[in-house]
Amino acid sequence: MADEAKAKGNAAFSAGRYEEAARHFTDAIALAPGNHVLYSNRSAALASVHRYSEALADAEKTVELKPDWAKGYSRLGAAHLGLGDAASAVAAYEKGLALDPTNEGLKAGLADAKKAAAAPPRRPPPSGVDGIGQMFQGPELWTKIASDPTTRAYLEQPDFMQMLRDVQRNPSSLNMYLSDPRMMQVLGLMLNIKIQRPEASESSQPSSSPPSQPQEQPEAKAREVEPEPEPEPMEVTDEEKERKERKSSAQKEKEAGNAAYKKKDFETAIQHYTKAMELDDEDISYLTNRAAVYIEMGKYDECIKDCDKAVERGRELRADFKMISRALTRKGTALAKLAKTSKDYDIAIETFQKALTEHRNPDTLKKLNEAERAKKELEQQEYYDPKLADEEREKGNQLFKEQKYPDAVKHYTEAIRRNPKDPKVYSNRAACYTKLGAMPEGLKDAEKCIELDPTFSKGYTRKGAIQFFMKEYDKAMETYQAGLKHDPNNPELLDGVKRCIEQINKANRGDLTQEEIQERQNKAMQDPEIQNILTDPIMRQVLVDLQENPRASQEHLKNPGVMQKIQKLRVTGLLVVMASVLQLHGQTYVSIC
Repeated sequence: MADEAKAKGNAAFSAGRYEEAARHFTDAIALAPGNHVLYSNRSAALASVHRYSEALADAEKTVELKPDWAKGYSRLGAAHLGLGDAASAVAAYEKGLALDPTNEGLKAGLADAKKAAAAPPRRPPPSGVDGIGQMFQGPELWTKIASDPTTRAYLEQPDFMQMLRDVQRNPSSLNMYLSDPRMMQVLGLMLNIKIQRPEASESSQPSSSPPSQPQEQPEAKAREVEPEPEPEPMEVTDEEKERKERKSSAQKEKEAGNAAYKKKDFETAIQHYTKAMELDDEDISYLTNRAAVYIEMGKYDECIKDCDKAVERGRELRADFKMISRALTRKGTALAKLAKTSKDYDIAIETFQKALTEHRNPDTLKKLNEAERAKKELEQQEYYDPKLADEEREKGNQLFKEQKYPDAVKHYTEAIRRNPKDPKVYSNRAACYTKLGAMPEGLKDAEKCIELDPTFSKGYTRKGAIQFFMKEYDKAMETYQAGLKHDPNNPELLDGVKRCIEQINKANRGDLTQEEIQERQNKAMQDPEIQNILTDPIMRQVLVDLQENPRASQEHLKNPGVMQKIQKLRVTGLLVVMASVLQLHGQTYVSIC
């Protein structure tokens, strides 16, 4: 939720809606009060609307939470500069550059601060009309006007609202509107003084005061309420200075470890990461980096220990969820590497799932899927037992003979689990499915049987029988013929071919009833192969020629591919072949309607 509020704040800031951005960052801070980036972002938003005092407070909080973060000093310098404290701004920018000497933003800020420090001092804003106009910039303006019964009605007057906006945009324009009694009334309200209106002074005093008198009073009062200068930043203690130095040294060790890791110099990388951890125990990235090295070295137990430490320490430090997720992901990787049985993967899978609850990372999700897949494969290997598979198959065969087909399916299924490479079991289960009328399941088993052993005749007879039962006679014919290539004298295959020819000839003779023709046509229109034939432009022309131009059809009929497709259409009942076969120039052609 904090990340969501932060994202909304960033979007508003990018669009120039700084007040809205500040509100979103405030919401995010309420959810994650220890996140230094949120205070930094809100400081930038407040500074953009010239609320420098509040921006300074947020910048100081940023530096307090993350003293080794250069950007915090950039925010601090900007706030000091906005408040006119150039010297403090210079000091802040210089501290930031000490941490990040190449930061262009800090360099530019330091140049601006030094330029402002060298410029001649300006007259303090509260000593003139411009300074008084600055009082109209704060958010308390609208609250005071709305809560005072003498000024509340002004908020409903468009011309007065326009005057206020003009003063907010350009404080020096206040002088143009001081002649308006409403503006004087609001000015007195902001200064906490009572300013008499011209009509009141005329009734109580014999002579009117000079026009400039009302302006002198607010100027004087403004000098009285001039804010005190911001306190000078506290000196850095020796302990804090030493802490920063340790963090800086730890970062250098980490960079050296990263360089060694890229060179696959793992022992050196381990030494650097270990040294970084000794210097700074508030950054768990040193632990997760060392864990990654241990994975590369095959030291999975050491990796798991580092990841557990990283998670525990990260919880104590309220580290970023992404860092916790990274530690858990690396632990899961090490556990998966150590897995020897399917049950060993359970803890690895659980660890990956925990990592995803911290941060949904695509790499973690991929590793989770791989672990689940490996677990399933191991389960199949562990369950493999050809002897038990044969026993289950025999039980299924006995139940099949007793016509207890559902029970037989259960035993065949168990046999397949015990030995998924046995084509006989798939063939037997296909026969069971056929008896139960579950044709799609039976066809799938028959095809698996042929896939496992293309020379096994039973696979072809099972498949052909199912296709014949489904009245796909052309497909059944192809299946039986494919089986005969491996076993030319198989009686079941030969009988299957004979039965298919009878059904196909029945269609050729026009012996089908109207119901049979309609049934075949409906079934054919759902067949993708038939749909492709009917939508093929060449075949459409062939069909037209066969019906309207018998002479041209002779060339088409010489093409075996065309004849095969015509035969498919004929079998389905989409074409009815006339009984007469005409002779033309010694050539035979078929007239089709």
